[in-house]
Amino acid sequence: MNTRRKFLKSGVIAGIAGLTLPKFSRADLKSNNTRELKLGIAGYSFVNFNLPDSLAMMQRMNVRYLCIKDFHLPLDSDQSTIQSFHHTLQKSNVKGYAVGPIYMKTEQEVSQAFEYAKRVGVDLIIGIPSPESLEYVDQHIKKYNIRYAIHNHGPEDKLYPNASTIYKHIKSFDERMGMCFDMGHNMRDGEDPIRDLERYKHRIFDIHLKNVTSASAEGTTCELGRGIIDIPLFVRTLDKIKYNGVCSLEFEKDMKDPLAGLAESKGYFQGVCNTLNLKVD
Repeated sequence: MNTRRKFLKSGVIAGIAGLTLPKFSRADLKSNNTRELKLGIAGYSFVNFNLPDSLAMMQRMNVRYLCIKDFHLPLDSDQSTIQSFHHTLQKSNVKGYAVGPIYMKTEQEVSQAFEYAKRVGVDLIIGIPSPESLEYVDQHIKKYNIRYAIHNHGPEDKLYPNASTIYKHIKSFDERMGMCFDMGHNMRDGEDPIRDLERYKHRIFDIHLKNVTSASAEGTTCELGRGIIDIPLFVRTLDKIKYNGVCSLEFEKDMKDPLAGLAESKGYFQGVCNTLNLKVD
């Protein structure tokens, strides 16, 4: 009887695993890969939470990179406020690696964003600039030696709906002008996020890591393992192109209670990376 129970139990577990775990070839499993991917959180995921509560969630998930939003650190913060902010992050073993997204319609707002990034001490701004200000952005990139990544927002975004649109705008500018690749919104605009990850690899400085329910404007964010984007293939492509930026989870399904969805997505990402012998920092 015990043998029968064990057999049935193992069969059920195997069945569940077959439904939930990504499938890889034997060659994948034997990989001697030792590369590392950085996993972070896009600050917008915590729009309804103060900084201490946000950091507490990050600690529970063991995620240590944060893209800083201005509702946690205002654009006009002085050096004392910024120093205190960094100290608070350090106590939670979290590093603020970039700022944004920041909307910029005027030259004054562009200058403010670069001065802000300089004071904060990061080398990457996630921005949504007006196309008319891109030359001015380019000048500031050269002046401050700070990279600038334009964020795509899907079919509702008339300026930058997808990665290809961004690239058409930036291709003639300094190579430190690139994109924050929102793979979910790219898919919602009918584009292939895996193809575009490889196509624009030299200009992708940051990734908003998410999955979506459909390749249409009606598609919504969902847990990483539950959507239509092939996450295992996406991760393999990150490895293939030797991506060295941060993959920041952005969870918009339930923004008043994001922890469960973020934690599930983190676990799925970790599992995929473990299977491919990729380390997660």
